[in-house]
Amino acid sequence: MSEPFKFFAPIKVRFNETDLQGHVNFGQYLFYFDVGATEYMEAIGYDYADMLADGVDLLYAESHCHYKSSVKWPEVLKVHTRIGHMGRRSIRYEFDIRAANDGRQVATGHVVAVTAEAGTWAEREIPERFRRAVADYEGITPNDNSA
Repeated sequence: MSEPFKFFAPIKVRFNETDLQGHVNFGQYLFYFDVGATEYMEAIGYDYADMLADGVDLLYAESHCHYKSSVKWPEVLKVHTRIGHMGRRSIRYEFDIRAANDGRQVATGHVVAVTAEAGTWAEREIPERFRRAVADYEGITPNDNSA
């Protein structure tokens, strides 16, 4: 994850996200990733409601988190998010979480989502409107159909 991320979502750590050791529980990072992905979609102008309107839903198929530094309440985090890959039906969201106060890297990771027909879960390709929104926002060509 060496290239810069254009987008980040700020998240203030809540007390209930910490464990008895006083730091954020490991499972919370997947929730932070989900917030990053959701707010990224809003930022590019194609949110979850738009996807549902196109008859498509997202199913999370894979997730990975690499923990780098402890975080405590009430720190503020920046959940940097981007699309690392778009295939025919798969979208790989990539994340780089940093502490807002000192910029230290807290965690990195990814979530792979696959597209399906809303309500039936039948295979469905990524909507062209989503591809264009990502390409316009990131300044890339929306033609990677390798997965």
